[in-house]
Amino acid sequence: MSMSPLRFDGKVAIVTGSGGNPSLGRAHAMLLAARGAKLVINDNAVRPEIPGDTGSVSAAMVVDEIRAVGGIAVADQNTVANEEGAAAIIRTAIEHFGRIDILVNNAAISQAAPIDVMTPHDFRRHIEINLMGAYYMCRAAWPHMKRNRYGRIVNVTSAAMTGFADQTAYATSKGGLWSLTRALAAEGENFGIKVNAVSPGGFTRMVAALLDDDSPLLQYSQAHLQPELSSPALAFLCHETCPVTGECIDSVGGQMQRTYISRTKGFADPEVTIETVAQRWEDIMAPNEAEIVGVATLDTASWKIRPYVAAS
Repeated sequence: MSMSPLRFDGKVAIVTGSGGNPSLGRAHAMLLAARGAKLVINDNAVRPEIPGDTGSVSAAMVVDEIRAVGGIAVADQNTVANEEGAAAIIRTAIEHFGRIDILVNNAAISQAAPIDVMTPHDFRRHIEINLMGAYYMCRAAWPHMKRNRYGRIVNVTSAAMTGFADQTAYATSKGGLWSLTRALAAEGENFGIKVNAVSPGGFTRMVAALLDDDSPLLQYSQAHLQPELSSPALAFLCHETCPVTGECIDSVGGQMQRTYISRTKGFADPEVTIETVAQRWEDIMAPNEAEIVGVATLDTASWKIRPYVAAS
């Protein structure tokens, strides 16, 4: 059954880390622009974290590509890794287009190393860019979306968040991003703000930098996993008709699934002991009758929470 094309006319979108070629961010931005969105292409063009990178990085070049096919876009070179940079990116959207409707938190780095090899400095860099960068961007965009009572935020996470050898830093940052997605989905529901995640995959500069030239995974990725195949799922979550919030959709090479959290039925025993846990371990672990854990939108006013006071 055919349906009318889903478009983004009148909507303003920011895609962070979208200046690379090939890259997922560029693919996402190009699709949104092709469907009528006005784009802020953000990329600070700094790439010391992936020394094997040989691809091009230029927000201006992607803007030129979009404009060449009749789209509307502006370039932004601020970093997402601090409050000032994130605020500046949002200002770029407001100053050029007057609003912000869609935020795609795509900017990220990835280095592979065992936990006892990767330095604390490099671990922190993953958190600063991949997780804190998304937090800074969401925090800067939130008042605008809240005031307009409309917003679509898509955080680009990764299958690595479920556990991946030699990817502790990357997996930790992306797992945190998934939790940020869930929490903001609950917080934004009363303001028309939907927050979801996409776990994509494709042949990108980052993949080429991480893998040896003779890697079978690199060769397969280059041949079959074009970044553009991940973008339709992300674009749907950016659309005004998106029916969900707090979800994560895997989108790799045209194959899509839902990743979700579930909780087993387990057991309840107010007199539980260590031995009880051991004896009833199978009840705790049994997947049958497990329930999907939804986004919790609770009436926190009834909790009588103490007023927040910022640390000095």
